[in-house]
Amino acid sequence: MASNIGLMDSAYFVGRNEILGWINATLQLNLSRVEEAASGAVQCQMMDMTYPGIVPMHKVNFDAKTEYDMIQNYKVLQDVFNKLKIEKHIEVNRLVKGRPLDNLEFLQWLKRYCDSVNGGITNENYNPVERRTKGGKERNIKGSQKNSKSLQTNRSLNSGLCDGMSVLKQGKSGGVATGVNSSVEINAMTKEITELKLSVDLLEKERDFYFAKLRDVEILCQTPELENLALAVAIKKILYCADEKESALAEAQEIVSRSVNLAGDSEFSDTDH
Repeated sequence: MASNIGLMDSAYFVGRNEILGWINATLQLNLSRVEEAASGAVQCQMMDMTYPGIVPMHKVNFDAKTEYDMIQNYKVLQDVFNKLKIEKHIEVNRLVKGRPLDNLEFLQWLKRYCDSVNGGITNENYNPVERRTKGGKERNIKGSQKNSKSLQTNRSLNSGLCDGMSVLKQGKSGGVATGVNSSVEINAMTKEITELKLSVDLLEKERDFYFAKLRDVEILCQTPELENLALAVAIKKILYCADEKESALAEAQEIVSRSVNLAGDSEFSDTDH
């Protein structure tokens, strides 16, 4: 079943938001980036949800931070694949590096596989939190801990909005004048929220558009005929740069420049002969 999911399958056109929504809703987590699933724990539990009890959750480390600990999780996942005779090669070395494209691609494949088994219907009898607590090494769930600050901020914002709405509602019951003002403020807030949602939707579409382009470039650079060419190596250097503060452009340019110089020296040497 898994071997039939090719690179051009519609599974690989599923966006990050849908993937994250699927993970968070199914496993009751709070991931905000696909890289947060790089430890392999999420993938293990997704298989446990799809095939209840097949994953030895006591071996799954949700607090894995080092590559060594992450690799142990992927070993558990590979054992499960072997039991189910799933022919899927896991690019462990790439996934544990936290590369967004690699992790997204694997999660896209995983979603398609799970959906093909359960028809896209979540097992209502599966309790992900209880399963992690009783079975897994859940000291700190990566998704919720790594983003604790952002989650606290979201909670604060939500709390502020709720408090604001409560004040407005209280004001409305306080008198006619207050009620009119509250109604105006509520309408203004509603309009502002609508505009923000539209802006977010546009930004997400734009992001997904450029991500799809980058994915096409990555696939092209991975073709056997091109993957060892200097230009392809330079492009992949930029694509796989994990440092958000430093650009890999200079190093990529150096690779191309060195290749051009070598080609020039070779041509000059052939001319002499």
